[in-house]
Amino acid sequence: MIRTIVAAIGSLALIGSLAACSSSASEPVEIGANTVVLDVRSPDETASGYLEGAQMLDFNSGEFAAKLPTLDPDAEYLVYCRSGNRAGQAIAMMEQNGFENVTNLGSLEQAASATGLPIVR
Repeated sequence: MIRTIVAAIGSLALIGSLAACSSSASEPVEIGANTVVLDVRSPDETASGYLEGAQMLDFNSGEFAAKLPTLDPDAEYLVYCRSGNRAGQAIAMMEQNGFENVTNLGSLEQAASATGLPIVR
């Protein structure tokens, strides 16, 4: 009985944290000199279009996790993917590693709308 309750609480906490991480920026964001736009989609996905100037770090391949220690924790990061889910997971990893200024822009289209950056196709 206690294991069932603990498992249920753990599942709810995970769902809540993923839901919080997968939200996208609801207002336009400004890109400053210390802003890095990260695309955490796969190369196949980025081949169909990406934000101009974005740095590509594939989350699912492990490339993102491998490069995380080389990223500047003091920079501002705007992260996007296909739906916002991987961006949320990437942001959670970043926050666990001391990054404080990170924003989930959601999908490519939402990211383009929020930043005003063109999509390169």
